[in-house]
Amino acid sequence: MQTNPLDGLHDIIAPSQVSWWPLAPAWWVIITLLFIALCAAAFWFYKNYKFKKPKRYAIDLSHNEQSAQTLHIILKRLVIEYYDKHLATQSTANWCNTLNTLTGLSFTEHELLSLYNAQQTNDALNEKLRQGIKQFKLKEPVHV
Repeated sequence: MQTNPLDGLHDIIAPSQVSWWPLAPAWWVIITLLFIALCAAAFWFYKNYKFKKPKRYAIDLSHNEQSAQTLHIILKRLVIEYYDKHLATQSTANWCNTLNTLTGLSFTEHELLSLYNAQQTNDALNEKLRQGIKQFKLKEPVHV
């Protein structure tokens, strides 16, 4: 007699649970790209933070200063730090144009010359210089 071919079959065995480890190569690529992007962003933020440090320091100094001459010197120091020493040693007319470009305010030659008067107490000029320090543009192309 012939044997039944179905007698040789065994029960169905369910597969074991698939483990999440080790990760597929595509996941390693994604993780590596995210890590590189995170490092690049951290480096960019750190570099930007260091670049703006002199301006933050100048703003802190301007809050404590009452003298317009000192505030003017702080503005000159900012120009030297971020641009060129040559820009800070210009004639008064060119210096006014540079300040107007970099601060967005309108300084006049008369205001800047009044800094050197002996009994100068112009609170409006003090506030204008403080505002100029706060609004100082760090990446403005200057062609004066």
